[in-house]
Amino acid sequence: MALSLKPLGDRVVVEPIEQEEVTAGGIVLPETAKEKPQRGTVVAAGPGSRDDDGDRIPLDVKVGDIVLYAKYAGTEFKVEGKKLLILKESDLLAIVEGGDEPKKGKK
Repeated sequence: MALSLKPLGDRVVVEPIEQEEVTAGGIVLPETAKEKPQRGTVVAAGPGSRDDDGDRIPLDVKVGDIVLYAKYAGTEFKVEGKKLLILKESDLLAIVEGGDEPKKGKK
């Protein structure tokens, strides 16, 4: 049975894009030496927050967007072996558009 997540309010679920485990010189980086990722793919998005009149304010991001987020933002958790983050929309810094999208484990 696959687990489905539906974030509440202005929250989004992001799957971090991990950096390479091997440097260009062939050095393998241990988990402790890696920088905490700040880029990820939106895998679920809430309906948005409400304004003072109770109307929904839609999110600026959608499922599939590649986003940059604050370094220590959100709550990390694992679902079916995947590391995920749940963040408020205000923790997102930018949507990455165009260019070469990073592929997991490759540059």
